[in-house]
Amino acid sequence: MPQIDIVLVEPLYEGNIGFAARVMKNFGFHSMVLVNPPKMTVEATARAAHANDVLVAAEILTLDEVFARSSLVAATTGGLSKSVSNPMRMPYYAPAELREMIKNVDGKISVLFGRENWGLNNDEIRRCDIVCTIPTAAEYPIMNISHAVGVVCYELAHLPRGEYLLASRVEMDALYAHIERFLGGIVHPVEKRETTILLARRILGRLNLTAREASTIHGILRRTEWHLKHPGTAHGDAGREYLDGDW
Repeated sequence: MPQIDIVLVEPLYEGNIGFAARVMKNFGFHSMVLVNPPKMTVEATARAAHANDVLVAAEILTLDEVFARSSLVAATTGGLSKSVSNPMRMPYYAPAELREMIKNVDGKISVLFGRENWGLNNDEIRRCDIVCTIPTAAEYPIMNISHAVGVVCYELAHLPRGEYLLASRVEMDALYAHIERFLGGIVHPVEKRETTILLARRILGRLNLTAREASTIHGILRRTEWHLKHPGTAHGDAGREYLDGDW
């Protein structure tokens, strides 16, 4: 089954960290990651109750380290875009939909929860593959972070064992970099490139690509690049540096 990390990004209150550890263990999750947490004392331990083992084992990493070791990263957010013309927080999925998207995958999946006062910022969300939100009432939509962790863990509990490995974070980042270079090669308008890359990340992120599939897209891009450089010419052996790829 997926290896799921629950990642609390710069949590403000140690009590919420303890409560999050407790609700994680309620649903069978033990891998907590903390990014720049506050100093923890007996309050965190008291709130964790019988899940103190989750708290003690929590890793303290930078956000860059989280992304580097994850096959897929999901951002949780309560602030949503109102229009598909703004792709930063669109499209978004409920936790149950996230479950369906990852249920057949082997690989490390990190679910990010933001700060209690203002959540995840746009730069952090931009780097994520999937945006997840909990459908709450409009009159009071913002949840306590530990409650949000509980809802997501409930939906992701008891996932079946995965059937295939996701492309690694390194492989996906290389693919995004290749797409960015490709946009430069076709003189895609500079002012549109950032949004286009973000849309590509959103599309490819929710597809759960395997390494073979990512390699195939690389191959298609390489073949296209070769033909753009050699219009009207059959590729032949001269184009092998562009065409080599598993596809």
